[in-house]
Amino acid sequence: MDTSSNGTYVAAVADDQTFHDLIEGYCRELSVRAGDTVEVCISTAADHFDLTVQRWGAERETVWSATGRTGTHHELPVDADAHGCGWPVTIEIPTDSSWRSGFYLITLTADRGPADRRVAHAGFVIRTAGQPRRAILVLGTNTWNAYNTWGGKSLYTGGKQVSFHRPFGRGMLDRPEVERDDRKARPVYTGEEPDADGLIFQAYRTERNYPSAIGSTGWFTHERRFAEWAERGGYAFDYATSSDLEHDPSALDGYDLVLSVGHDEYWSAHQRDTLERHVAGGGHFVSFSGNTMFWQVRVEEGLNGGPTMVGHKYSAHETDVAAATDPSAITGMWADPLVQRPEWSFLGAGSAFGLYHRFGNATARGVGGFIVYRPEHWLLDGTSLGYGDVLGRDAGVVGYETVGLPIQIDDLGLPVPRDRDDFPAEIEIVGLVPASNLGVGDYPKSIAALSDQGDLEFIADRIHGGVTEENKAKARHGNAAMLTCRPFAAGGEVVTVGSTDWTFGLNDPLVSRVTANALDRYIAGEVPRQHRR
Repeated sequence: MDTSSNGTYVAAVADDQTFHDLIEGYCRELSVRAGDTVEVCISTAADHFDLTVQRWGAERETVWSATGRTGTHHELPVDADAHGCGWPVTIEIPTDSSWRSGFYLITLTADRGPADRRVAHAGFVIRTAGQPRRAILVLGTNTWNAYNTWGGKSLYTGGKQVSFHRPFGRGMLDRPEVERDDRKARPVYTGEEPDADGLIFQAYRTERNYPSAIGSTGWFTHERRFAEWAERGGYAFDYATSSDLEHDPSALDGYDLVLSVGHDEYWSAHQRDTLERHVAGGGHFVSFSGNTMFWQVRVEEGLNGGPTMVGHKYSAHETDVAAATDPSAITGMWADPLVQRPEWSFLGAGSAFGLYHRFGNATARGVGGFIVYRPEHWLLDGTSLGYGDVLGRDAGVVGYETVGLPIQIDDLGLPVPRDRDDFPAEIEIVGLVPASNLGVGDYPKSIAALSDQGDLEFIADRIHGGVTEENKAKARHGNAAMLTCRPFAAGGEVVTVGSTDWTFGLNDPLVSRVTANALDRYIAGEVPRQHRR
């Protein structure tokens, strides 16, 4: 990172792309209501810039633009990654009631500089416009923030808190679409060797100065694919962000269905409380996400203004101040014995029981799809899939991160949950495929792991009681699961399709049908014929 006092910019390396582009910006609020004003904070070395706002659904629809705005360079505080940039508002975007709920991409274009460094992006969500619809899609913006290295560190590169008041990394919101090279679990076609070390992905992103986050999270990577598929098929739902559930306990009131897709890894206690109240009250939750609800985080006020997200992760039981005052609030695993609120008590599955598929030494030659065990389940209606068939193999819908559960085999030779007192009722396993946690030396050579341990050792220690060979074996052998469950006796249903890469398969007719089955079951009266195959 290099920014000089006179506003000149020097290109940065791929995992610290701060000011690589000649213009950068962020919204002071990631979520607003139709009719609110969106405040955008922009820093640029250019004299002037243009701005375009597009709603991104089935198509990209331009709703507002401005040209020839005066550019101003703003310095970057040394703690911008943790506490925000603190830039003043540069431009205000007026919205009105005609703007539909959805994700809105802001494209910023500087009036000078190399073509590949003149454009940057910001974005925001409009939550509702008029009466709430039956379903709401919650974007995993906490996870976007956790992976974002802009301004210095992310929660993956040494940071323990990350601010929402900074730009997102290059390519996280928009970039040219490619078929496979921007995926960490790259689909393997017949006759190919797997890219177990992730060298193709790393070459793709470093050549284009993208952060490694593009393989893990961001609007363009996951939610964008789902929104395009759903709206082209006639589905209509409202949008929200992780923060909406954090700040507004009534954010899900009136909805039949809450949706999560992609990589929804980081949840605050207030956010989770809001979702669980929804399901306990009879609402439903469908998760097309992997590594879901793995880490607990706290949202606090940053020193430079705006919210910052605290996550101590692997060291939380030792370094988080909450360990001494309120251990259940530490920003470590939800499944940590200090927190005692494992995600599998709600989802029916968790990453302690299977985190990676086709990633490094975790089933590098795995099938990449879900092996069907209960073809009669309603999720598979209309698919013609039978026992032992593989769903989504060619698209690689399983990978790179997953959730699974401990299983046993019943008298019919079918997998059922192992008896535990922290599982939801009525878990029905539809599909499984082997998945694994990774230890030191198991990760792709292109991916940095922890210096002294991996997820395998960490889970063996915190979940199973110590880093022994027996406990490491317990942590290593897991699965990725597709299941349904009922976490509250009198509440609604939860569907867990436990893979980050599910959305990459939505062009597959069978994957599309399963996705539509889940939506149609809960969105009463909204059954688009387009997905009835």
